[in-house]
Amino acid sequence: MSMIVQTDEVLTLLAELTTMVGREDPYPRFDRLRRIGPVLRADDGALVVTHHADCAAMVRDPRLGHMPPEMLAFLGFPDWEEHPALRMLFTSMLTADPPRHTRLRRLVSSTFTARRVAALRPAIGAMVDDLLDGLASGKADLVDAFAFPLPVNVIGELLGVPVADRAQFKTLVRDWTRILEVVDGDVLRTADPAAATIMRYLSELADERRRAPGDDLLSALVAVDGLTDDEVVTMAALLFAAGFETTTNLLANSVVALLRHPSQLARLRDEPELAEPAVEELLRWDSPVQIVSRLVNEPVELGGVTIPGGERVVAYLGAGNHDPLRFPDASSLVLDRADNAPLSFGGGIHYCLGAPLARLEAQVALPALVRRFPDLALDCDPVRRDSLSIRGYLAVPVTT
Repeated sequence: MSMIVQTDEVLTLLAELTTMVGREDPYPRFDRLRRIGPVLRADDGALVVTHHADCAAMVRDPRLGHMPPEMLAFLGFPDWEEHPALRMLFTSMLTADPPRHTRLRRLVSSTFTARRVAALRPAIGAMVDDLLDGLASGKADLVDAFAFPLPVNVIGELLGVPVADRAQFKTLVRDWTRILEVVDGDVLRTADPAAATIMRYLSELADERRRAPGDDLLSALVAVDGLTDDEVVTMAALLFAAGFETTTNLLANSVVALLRHPSQLARLRDEPELAEPAVEELLRWDSPVQIVSRLVNEPVELGGVTIPGGERVVAYLGAGNHDPLRFPDASSLVLDRADNAPLSFGGGIHYCLGAPLARLEAQVALPALVRRFPDLALDCDPVRRDSLSIRGYLAVPVTT
């Protein structure tokens, strides 16, 4: 049987991952953590798993759930419901367990359908073409000019958020989602007003859709029997934020990876049939979502260790995606990798509802970008976002 390991090396490696140096390239540190042991103990008491099999089991096992919001009191926030950032996150489907999660997921799944997503392909292609026209000037920040406006306009179009109102959400969502990394007074001073602004805007827009429904997802949500007004706003906020935040980082991470692997970039340019497997490999290579955490509700075995109830377990999805036991030659980018199963969208009942949309956007956008600009190159080093949970770039300066 394996055992839980906590050594100076484990604590040092985990501490390095909280720094910008460690976050710039966490994968060598993930490799070292995997070699030390399957279940590690962090200095805050949480357990850490880094192997693909254990990460996959953790996100699928119903014996592990999310931290109930009442536990925020132990973090110093007994008044969590008075903080818009905490209330919007901890009353959402993202952090709910059954039976509440089951009810919310079923209700929203009836509106966020595969047919509705697939019907967006022509519109996505047109948006991509328009954005590529704007990149033809020679120099640009790929995040501002492409990786952000594409998904925010796609999800904005799907939800029915007016075009003129979409750009503001880039900063608002980034400020709100800082609580995914850490919850303290400093973070909440930024996250709370951002969340309050998002909630106020979407509440007013939902009221408009009740008065004058359109052919959009928000109109469909307000018409769902069983969703309260607060649940509609929270669901819309979650769908909108996740709809562009993850995909923006997927696009930016993918372009940087391709530019740093020119032979694979050339393959994607010359072999359009690679679009689907290429996106899976790029998701594996540098996942936009790197970490998920769960609370053990019933004893469960991970990595040969029996974990008792009450423990908090953190799965490093980015480490699992680079596990050589699951992915041969894991340290190489291989766009046509066979039997690819990245953990980037989670798993089980919490598998990302927007995964088909994110995949579709990347499958359309990335081949079009590299075909349109065969001389695409980094103009200088991209600027990494200061986060480990959500991995991406603030800026990717390129020349076309």
